Amino acid sequence: MIRRVPTAILISGRGSNMAALLEAAAAPDYPAEVRLVLSNRADAAGLAHAASRGIPTTVVESRPFGRDREAFEAAMEAELRAAGVELLALAGFMRVLTEGFVARWQDRLVNVHPSLLPSFRGLDTHARALAAGVRLHGCTVHLVRPGVDEGPIIAQSAVPVLPDDTEASLAARVLAQEHLLYPAALAWLAAGMVRVEGSVARVAAPSGGGALANPLPGLHTLPRTEPER
Repeated sequence: MIRRVPTAILISGRGSNMAALLEAAAAPDYPAEVRLVLSNRADAAGLAHAASRGIPTTVVESRPFGRDREAFEAAMEAELRAAGVELLALAGFMRVLTEGFVARWQDRLVNVHPSLLPSFRGLDTHARALAAGVRLHGCTVHLVRPGVDEGPIIAQSAVPVLPDDTEASLAARVLAQEHLLYPAALAWLAAGMVRVEGSVARVAAPSGGGALANPLPGLHTLPRTEPER
């Protein structure tokens, strides 16, 4: 019997990666239990989807706080504490978090980014990948650090860049991989399979080879033991 780590998902929009995480977390043996979906926008479409699955949702609007990011984050953390959350997953959360917030959630705050980091940090990753002429593009799940799209990499998935690709076609191919990669990486983190050494995340991969693969090993290969604390 594994311990399911209480988890919150933070969104700002439609929450397609949130939906993939909720689908995975519906399994009783998934090591993360989603206790809350929090958005900084009341009109985020993902809130309705989460509610339809019986997941508690809350909104902490960022606009009323203006430039007072610390006050906004304090309001968020009050909701997270009330839900007993121990792990945070960013899924299209369009706010840059302060160093203090990131430090308080160090190695318990994870994000998915649509590029093979450290390449193409920030926005417009697919257009920039096409402009650069790269042959491989993809997505990265990483632990969050104060810098934008920085932090120890847990997992990556690569896709080919095809000669006739548009920004939209490449984005769709990468997003399909995000929906596979993020649930697996979050499960590894919740199960205590991720160890951080400096700026590097070491993953005890369920394949036994110590390396991450594309396609990913199935979630059923996760260990059935409590995570190390």
